Amino acid sequence: MSVRTTTKPLRPPKSSRLRLSAHAKIVLRGRYLAKNAAGTIVETPAQLFWRVATDIAQAERLYPIAGRLPHAAQRWYDCLTRLDFLPNSPALMNAGRRLQQLSACFVLPVEDSLGSIYDNLKHQALIHQSGGGTGFSFSHIRPQNDLVASSSGVASGPISFMRLFNLSTDVIKQGGTRRGANMGILRIDHPDILDFIALKQTSTEMTNFNLSVGITDSFMRALTRRRTYALINPRTNKPTRRVSAQLVFDRLVEAAWASGEPGLVFLDTINRANPTPLLGPIESTNPCAEQPLLAYESCTLGSINVANFVSRADAGPAIDFARLAETISLAVRFLDNAIDRCRFPLPRIDHMTKQTRKIGLGIMGFADLLISLNIPYNSEAALQTAKTLMEFFQSHAHFASTELASERGVFPAYRGSRLQTLHQRHRNATVTTIAPTGSISLIAGCSPGIEPLYGVQEVRRIMDGVVLTSLHPAFVRRAGKLGLDLALLQPDLAAHPSIQHLTHIPEELRRLFVTAHDVSPEHHVRMQAVFQRYSDSGVSKTINLPASATKAEVAAAFLLAYQLGCKGLTVFRTGSREGQVFSCSPTHPC
Repeated sequence: MSVRTTTKPLRPPKSSRLRLSAHAKIVLRGRYLAKNAAGTIVETPAQLFWRVATDIAQAERLYPIAGRLPHAAQRWYDCLTRLDFLPNSPALMNAGRRLQQLSACFVLPVEDSLGSIYDNLKHQALIHQSGGGTGFSFSHIRPQNDLVASSSGVASGPISFMRLFNLSTDVIKQGGTRRGANMGILRIDHPDILDFIALKQTSTEMTNFNLSVGITDSFMRALTRRRTYALINPRTNKPTRRVSAQLVFDRLVEAAWASGEPGLVFLDTINRANPTPLLGPIESTNPCAEQPLLAYESCTLGSINVANFVSRADAGPAIDFARLAETISLAVRFLDNAIDRCRFPLPRIDHMTKQTRKIGLGIMGFADLLISLNIPYNSEAALQTAKTLMEFFQSHAHFASTELASERGVFPAYRGSRLQTLHQRHRNATVTTIAPTGSISLIAGCSPGIEPLYGVQEVRRIMDGVVLTSLHPAFVRRAGKLGLDLALLQPDLAAHPSIQHLTHIPEELRRLFVTAHDVSPEHHVRMQAVFQRYSDSGVSKTINLPASATKAEVAAAFLLAYQLGCKGLTVFRTGSREGQVFSCSPTHPC
């Protein structure tokens, strides 16, 4: 299909009303609004949303007239300008423009050959240039000091080649707007696993990569039984030696406690949910680990700002499920159309993506939603709200995909898929995902993903050294009603992310404005597990821990995540890494 685009600013409908925060305008000007050759911004935020909506609406022409969405561009434009739904950054940046690359998530295979490695260095660069992020499994590369028969030499191992991919990222700037992101995964049974676990204990190593260890069920059984397990040479598929599962797990816990990395991905859990096992196993994920993908697959993500879906009545605030259902249907259709409108970086990615037509619709603004409902994040009521919300969300997202399948047909790889086995005719092999929504939550003016507030005052560091400081607007409103002097409170809010110790703040505010450090590691994991239960793909969530957190707490979080069926886990202890994104003060890593 020929993808038609325009580079001229489009005139949006005059009736639109777009309210953006000061921070949203900073982010849009810095990253998203179209610029001319001189670097001058040539479109407004309203024009950006109209550009995206009209471009995605063009895909409706590919399908029978009877199934087309009336006034599609206007409907999506209204949805975007209300900040009810936003697609991932590449779609906002590129739809209707020269690149026309709309996907955020890609996985590339790395085989045990120089040809594969250097081909994928080029492919990685093309993806990063277009605004996407890449995931790699390096588990197929033979270990360090292994035999290289062609040269009678010894292998340098996967870590040496990972450094090549990291260096390549340094010199490619995504779409001229953001630095490239990668995920690097190594299986727990690779002979170089201990070196991999220790890799990012040096702060200058692999700065463009998130690292995760691929955990297997067999390793977890060995750990539970306090036994050894075999390290396997991927070249020969034979054991090289046996090591203590507890020793390796302890090293993993220590590294995560010290630096926040590596994280874990539970490979067997992921593959039990692999919707298309006949196409192969899933070995890697996108950079934030919420989207497991097959080799050469990509996925376009989008998130609904659930904080916008609160109705007010005499009985109190409640989720507006009727309006949410309508928005879910519009968003699923938008993301399916985005697959047709996308100009993929490689023909093979185009083919694989259209075989499965994976999309990832999720939520943002969950912490804000709970505050509007007067529910503390660290309560059982919050877990129940998460269950009710996400069960509804997944059910209606699946229904929307089923409706699309009746209009447009099921995804081409449907035959032999898990969905065929379950007698579920979907347009998309996966529909729901929980993404981190870092930038788009700033545009929407809501809390990111399903995370709790980091602090009542938050300082967020974004690209090019820009630091954004804000007080939570709901706290400002409620404090004002209670007659509190925010100027007097500000030093306390900047000194620590938690307000639970500030007894001069009324208890009703302290109870509601729970921050990440007030949430126990167990509750963090339980919250992630609830959302995972109703997510087709994965869940991006950081288990934020205070500086005082122990290694035992990290270990317990890892084990609980596996037991509760999470597909992965990332922990971060405050102050354990320089340049952390969130803090409560510009000068203090609280």
